[in-house]
Amino acid sequence: MTERLNEGKVAIVTGAGGGIGRELAVALAQSGAKVLINDIGVSLQGAGGSATPAEETLGLIQQGGGEGAINTDSVSEWDGAQRIVASALDAFGRLDIVINNAGILRDAIFHKMSADDWLSVINVHLNGSFFVSRAAAEHFRAQQSGAFVHMTSTSGLIGNFGQANYSAAKLGIVALSKSIALDMQRYNVRSNCIAPFAWSRMTDSIPAETPEQKARVEKLQRMTPEKNAPLAVYLASDAAREVNGQVFAARHNELFLMSQSRPLRSVHSDVGWTPEHIAGHGMPALRGSFMGLDRSPDVFAWDPI
Repeated sequence: MTERLNEGKVAIVTGAGGGIGRELAVALAQSGAKVLINDIGVSLQGAGGSATPAEETLGLIQQGGGEGAINTDSVSEWDGAQRIVASALDAFGRLDIVINNAGILRDAIFHKMSADDWLSVINVHLNGSFFVSRAAAEHFRAQQSGAFVHMTSTSGLIGNFGQANYSAAKLGIVALSKSIALDMQRYNVRSNCIAPFAWSRMTDSIPAETPEQKARVEKLQRMTPEKNAPLAVYLASDAAREVNGQVFAARHNELFLMSQSRPLRSVHSDVGWTPEHIAGHGMPALRGSFMGLDRSPDVFAWDPI
């Protein structure tokens, strides 16, 4: 990326110690932004903790001539989110962009999912996105500008096996983003979502045993994390000033505008409905428009080219 769309801006990127978050932070710095790198350095499941991943991201930014700072507070705590925003203000004196990217996975089939599995994922993804956005909102409102970019997932937009916690959180983020867009548009604050596709530690369990599987994995591995960065950099910039409340997906060299829930079909009864009338007439009329029990791989059934 050669254009510096975010020259002079200050951005927070949560979960920026690796993967997609690291690529977003580096790309934002290349676009001219000063970046607060937030990462607590835990495993994919949320265990451990180290500043090393954030330090590595900072090193990459500095190697490219950019400016950055590090924060290791947890997005899943209200006070932690306040400290994240305060760190950006202390380091750079302002705040223009928030990228809510931090996340963990605790996959389990629904009937085997524990309360801790549920709460841990909801706390990081959904509560974390709210806490950090809410901490930044007063600053955005006061300066009459700001941009939020939230990471959602097709696991929430479409569905997937064994991810009730993750899917619920990611679809909740879409509703949160739309609410922010509606409530804060009067202050010139925008909020959009990206469903990223990338080969990462979240996807490297896909089997690659047969020649066909190996060939497919080779294609999927081309969906490297940095493929998501241009869209995030654009949405964070003033070039996207007219883009608000939308949901996009980035998949290798493809960009998608995703649909949002709207009525598909309706039926009417002059005398109202009884359960029997619904069974005999209402539901048969609606059945042809039912949504299938699709998973994300069923909808995105072609490999990237």
